[in-house]
Amino acid sequence: MINVTEKAVSEIRRIQTTDPTAKDSSLRVMVAGGGCSGMSYKLGFDKEPIASSDKVFDLAPEVKLIIDAKSYLYLSGTTLDFTDGLNGTGFVFANPNAKRTCGCGSSFSV
Repeated sequence: MINVTEKAVSEIRRIQTTDPTAKDSSLRVMVAGGGCSGMSYKLGFDKEPIASSDKVFDLAPEVKLIIDAKSYLYLSGTTLDFTDGLNGTGFVFANPNAKRTCGCGSSFSV
């Protein structure tokens, strides 16, 4: 399972109401090759799961999370949060599977 904080859920809701492309969509969280540490997190919105192996999590009414099976292996146990502090604004991943992360926190290695 991936944990999502209330602050992150609130931000997902805000995006869904302000961005027409995110309306009636679920947040897709992916892991892709790239970034300075080898793997990076990708976020996007999808209307529905793409593959039958996609995992779908209900976070709150009308807020769902979709993770493909391969990414889920790297994200299991991760907490997704949202920060709007002095050091930047955006989604933040706390991944217990990451052995090394880059300075900005957007890429990792296992």
